[in-house]
Amino acid sequence: MSLSVFLELVEIKAKTASVFPFLLGTFFAWYHYHQLHPVYLLLFFVAMLMFNMAVDANDNYQDYHRATHNQALAFREKTNIIGVHKLNPSHIGWLIFWLIAVSAALGLFIVSRTGWPLFWLGLFSYAVGYFYAGGPRPISSTPFGEFFSGITMGFVIFLISVYINTYDVITFNWAFVWPVLLSSGLAVCSIANLLLANNIADEQEDRELGRTTIVYYLGKPAALKMFVILYVVGFVCLLASVWLGYLPKLTLLTFLTVPIVWRNTRGFLAKQIKKETFPLAIKNLFLITLAQVIFFGLGLLIQW
Repeated sequence: MSLSVFLELVEIKAKTASVFPFLLGTFFAWYHYHQLHPVYLLLFFVAMLMFNMAVDANDNYQDYHRATHNQALAFREKTNIIGVHKLNPSHIGWLIFWLIAVSAALGLFIVSRTGWPLFWLGLFSYAVGYFYAGGPRPISSTPFGEFFSGITMGFVIFLISVYINTYDVITFNWAFVWPVLLSSGLAVCSIANLLLANNIADEQEDRELGRTTIVYYLGKPAALKMFVILYVVGFVCLLASVWLGYLPKLTLLTFLTVPIVWRNTRGFLAKQIKKETFPLAIKNLFLITLAQVIFFGLGLLIQW
């Protein structure tokens, strides 16, 4: 397997959905608690990235194995990366296993140093990661995919990044979790919207594959309205977080992305074609989270 095929298999382009929440959580820990644990943080970053790659590779692996009936065979051979590049499914299975095993070992080591809250957060993340594409009823084929992807990647990664840096000075309770939850709201909504856009664009293909995503239940018009509402909710969370003092005031400059985000959103609302307009949702996620990271970082530097 070439490097380019491997990176496509693990969907490396989508990794901003985990890297930016990781950075935001790290900044949050420094902003409020003025301390970092760089060794544990680095180990968590490696474990997180490996597991994220395993989840996306497993998504492709499970889709390949499920595409067995006549209507899905074309998807298996012409769309799924394993079929397109004639990869050995057994080798992919072992690759996924080792990615998960190494990331879990790193995670358990960090748990042994930081405490049980990380264990439960990690267990939740691994369960979502597996059942997202695995099991008899994958989360990705249900109406709950957007919720679990947004919460797990946008909030839980953010929360773990805060906890790893502050485990020795905080009490893990609602007073600790709530500011993190609200501050991660924009990332949560933007990540959820990425999957929602994917499901809207794949509506016909999902029906053929037997997937009953939220678009199946809401219908495309209502799903498109939800797509807009999630961005609005995310920016409201950002505004509230700054107002309550959870984020630096400079983070409000993230609102400068709104005109571009709206332009991209209008482009997706006009037509929902996977190869043509779905990338607009990817651009929105990248732009929003990158801007929040940059302006949060600047807020830390000038303390405003």
